[in-house]
Amino acid sequence: MFVILGILGLVVMIVIGVSIPFAFGAVLMYYFWLLGGSSATTTAVGYSQLNSIVLLAIPMFCIAGGVIEKGRIGDGLVGVINIFLGHIKGGLGVAATVACAIFGAITGSCAACLSCIGSIMYPKLRKIGYDEGFATALLVNAAPLGLLIPPSADQILYAWSAGVSVLACFMSTVVPGLILVVLLSIINFVYARRRPDIQTEEKIAILSPEGGKRFKTGVPALLFPVIILGGIYSGIMTPTEAAAISIVYAIPVGIYLYKGMKWKDLKSIFIETGTTTGTIMIMLFVIMIVSRYFVMAHVPTMMSDFLLGISQNKYVILLMCNIFMIIIGMLMDDVSGMLLCTPLLLPLMTEIGISPIHFAAIIGVNLGMGNITPPTAPLLYIGCRLTRAPLNKVLKPTVVMLVFAWLPTLLITTYIPQVALFLPNLFGLT
Repeated sequence: MFVILGILGLVVMIVIGVSIPFAFGAVLMYYFWLLGGSSATTTAVGYSQLNSIVLLAIPMFCIAGGVIEKGRIGDGLVGVINIFLGHIKGGLGVAATVACAIFGAITGSCAACLSCIGSIMYPKLRKIGYDEGFATALLVNAAPLGLLIPPSADQILYAWSAGVSVLACFMSTVVPGLILVVLLSIINFVYARRRPDIQTEEKIAILSPEGGKRFKTGVPALLFPVIILGGIYSGIMTPTEAAAISIVYAIPVGIYLYKGMKWKDLKSIFIETGTTTGTIMIMLFVIMIVSRYFVMAHVPTMMSDFLLGISQNKYVILLMCNIFMIIIGMLMDDVSGMLLCTPLLLPLMTEIGISPIHFAAIIGVNLGMGNITPPTAPLLYIGCRLTRAPLNKVLKPTVVMLVFAWLPTLLITTYIPQVALFLPNLFGLT
């Protein structure tokens, strides 16, 4: 009972606005008081978990994301995509979705993706006739592709806490991410067909002077995912090494080629990254100790017994776990949700025969969806602030996209294992 009270207290504190690290810290003190234990041992548990080179990738990808955002590298990327899609009715909406997918593959951050691509594409979408609510909702729903199209900071954390291959976790979310791109694009085309006032951009031949100029400008941006993802998938670089290379590549490209930033701007990027990384590391330290207390109190076993007592059917259990993760995603940010759900649910998933790599994709889609599902919905509110669109106009198209894009993607990923396991199996990582 005391364990359930601790979890309920955690949820209540997060809902009322208590900082995530402080909320988990309060729960830790509560468990420490009830269960006891040596403070030295407890500290050693947290330190041993943090002492991992894999975690170095997180601050480096944060730095790269900040440089890409401030350096206007996304401008060149969008320009090339518009050559192929801008002249099709509704094509600009697809271009925005694809740009989010590619940009997400570079930064691994949905917030950076929304800030960069949103600031570029929203004025273009409004100019050709898109409603402010739908345009904002489309960008908000496409932004979490940064959590699905690798590299993803969330998947690094999952692989670290679950003790599985980072590369396998990266690959598990690729196909779900592509499915989401297709479904969002279909919704966008249906919307465009019903709006006769939506215009198209003038068709630009790639061999024309304007097309050649755009393509030439976009090449450095297009090479970014090729270098990073190609290096990771080919085995030439580890994710941590790829994160370091992304910084080395992004800084001169952003400063000298796109001229979106100056050397002095790096200071603010480093400060912001340091703040973000410090918060994440404190959170990791506390959550890992809380997870240890969960194990000591047999919480995963109790959850397993409870769910298996309701039904022995694997598919029913998966449905209940998805509902649980959707609720967690609605209340917590993706990092906190990932670190809480992994130790609680992974033992149950293993018991009912779900591969940890398959579960990586399931939890990734769930927590990506949580970023846009009220009441927390951080991306929804960021999107409204960015575009200044009223929340009530953004909510309806957001719900449509949740129902007809995100939920089908989640169900397909959950109940068709090969969607998540195809690429890891292809590369011999499972």
